Amino acid sequence: MERRRFLQHSAIAGWALSILPLASCSLPPADQETLAGFPLAEKTIPELQALMADGTYSALDLVDMYLARIAEIDAAGPGLHSVLALNPQAQEMARQLDQERVNGKVRGPLHGIPIMVKDNINSGGNLPTTAGSLALAGNLAGEDAFLLASLTDAGAVLLGKTNLSEWANFRSTRSSSGWSSVGGQTHNPYVLDRNPCGSSSGSGVAAAANLCAATVGTETNGSIVCPSSTNGIVGIKPTVGLISRTGVVPISHSQDTAGPMARTVTDAACMLGAMVGVDPDDAASVLSAGKFLPDYTPHLKADGLKGAKLGIVKSAMGFHEEVDALMEQAIEDLKAQGAEIVEVEPIENIGSLWGVGYQVLLYEFKADLNAYLEKYSQNPDMKSLEDVIAFNSAHESEAMPHFKQEILEQSQAKGDLNEQEYLDAKQKLQAASREGIDQTMKEFGLDAIIAPTGGPAWCTDWINGDHFGGGSSQFAAWSGYPNITVPAGFVKELPVGLSFFASAWQEPRLIELTYAYEQATGHRKEPTFIPSIGQDTKR
Repeated sequence: MERRRFLQHSAIAGWALSILPLASCSLPPADQETLAGFPLAEKTIPELQALMADGTYSALDLVDMYLARIAEIDAAGPGLHSVLALNPQAQEMARQLDQERVNGKVRGPLHGIPIMVKDNINSGGNLPTTAGSLALAGNLAGEDAFLLASLTDAGAVLLGKTNLSEWANFRSTRSSSGWSSVGGQTHNPYVLDRNPCGSSSGSGVAAAANLCAATVGTETNGSIVCPSSTNGIVGIKPTVGLISRTGVVPISHSQDTAGPMARTVTDAACMLGAMVGVDPDDAASVLSAGKFLPDYTPHLKADGLKGAKLGIVKSAMGFHEEVDALMEQAIEDLKAQGAEIVEVEPIENIGSLWGVGYQVLLYEFKADLNAYLEKYSQNPDMKSLEDVIAFNSAHESEAMPHFKQEILEQSQAKGDLNEQEYLDAKQKLQAASREGIDQTMKEFGLDAIIAPTGGPAWCTDWINGDHFGGGSSQFAAWSGYPNITVPAGFVKELPVGLSFFASAWQEPRLIELTYAYEQATGHRKEPTFIPSIGQDTKR
C-alpha cells in the first residue's frame, strides 16, 4: 500500500531462493535467446485447460515448465527475484490431479493450473509463511489459509510463494517496495532497474513474467492494484469480506483483502470464483453470504461497456502528462464501445483523510498482528509486534540494512481498539469514503468510477525509498469497495493501468466493464526485461 503518502499528508532460511543484490540503478541485460520461445508464454487459464484436455500437456508438464522458467529468469538470468520459496509438493499435487483427470474427474477451470500466492498467506506442510521478515524466517503456520485451501480444493497447484514488500510495506516511511529481508529486492520485468510497486510485488512480477498461470496478492491500500498496474497485468481488489482473511498476515481488518492477479481479466475471473465463500471465522466474510458468485466467467462480456455510464475522477490526473494522455485515449476508447463519461469527485476534501486513515492502520495493525502471531507463530519468542521490533533491533544489520521500522514502533505505541481516537478515526474514514462513493454512483447513475491506477514505475531507491507518481487506490481502500485495474498503455516501456471501482459487491459489473475495455484495446504486452530506460536488450 502507499504508506509514504499517509505520512506526506500528516539469517535467510535455506528454502529461499538466492538473492542477486541491486548493485546500482542499472542491471545487466537479459539473454534474449534464453527468454524467447517459452511455450506457455501468455497462455490463459482456459487455454492451459484445453492443452491438458487434449493431452498436449499434463499438469505435471506445466509445473515442470514453469519451474524451469523460474530457474532461468527469476533465480538467474535477469534475476527478477519475485519467487521467495518453491513448494516441494507441487509436482506431487500435479501428479494426483493428472490421475484424477485420467479417471474422468475434472474439478473445474483451475484443475491442474499452477499458481503462486504472496508470502503473507499461510501455507501448510513445510512451506513457511514469513511476510518477508527475518523475524518469521522458517515459520510454519501449520495449515493453509482459507483462501488457499479453497484454491487447491478447486484443483489449483501451489507452485510457490512470492516475494513482497516486508510486512506488506508497513514498516518504514523510506521502505523500497518489493524488498524484504527474506527475499531481497524484486525487479520490474519491463525495465529491471525500475520498481515493481507493492506490496504484492512478487505476485505482480511472477504473473507478468509468465512464471505461473496466475497469482494471489493482498491489499490494504494499493497493494494489489499498484503492482498490477506497474507490471502490466490485471488485478482485482474485491469488496472486503468477499474473500476470507483467515490465515493471512494482517494490517487492517477494516481494509485488508486478498485478490487475484493475472495477465487477463478472464484469468482473474477464473481465480476469483474459486477464492470466494463464507468463512465463519472471518466476520467480514460472513457478510458475503448471498453476495458472491461461484463463477464470474459469465460476466466476461465483450459488449459490457455498451450503455454504461462511467465517472472519471479528474482530480486523480494531472501528475504526469503522458499518463494524462493515456487516460484521454482511454476515455475515447470507452466512448467508442458505447460508454458515457462524466466528471465526478467521489470524496470531498480527500486530503484531510490521509492522516485519519493512517491512524486507523496503526491501531489495527498492532491488534490484528498480535492476534495472528499468537495463533500461528511457532516461535514462542515471536508472539507479538513488540517481539518483532525487538528482533529487528537485535539483528539490525540483516533485518534493517536499508531502512528502519518507525511505522512498527508507532503502531506499538498505540492503545487498544477501544481508544476513542481509533473509534472516531474509523467512523470518519468509512463514512466519508462509503457515503461519497455511494452518493456519487447514485447521483450520476453510474456503473463505475474510473481513474488512473497510478504512474509509471520509478527507479528502485534504497536511500530515499519509493517515489509514487500518483494513484487512486484510496477510494476503494478506505471504503472497502471493489477495484479492478486493467492495462491502459505504456509510458515509454513502462505499463500504466486504468482502475474501475464501484460500491460494495459490484464485482460482476466491474468484470463486464474491464473485460470489454481489455478486449477492445489489447494493451497487455509481454515484458522483455530491458536493463534500463534508454538501453535496448541487444548485447
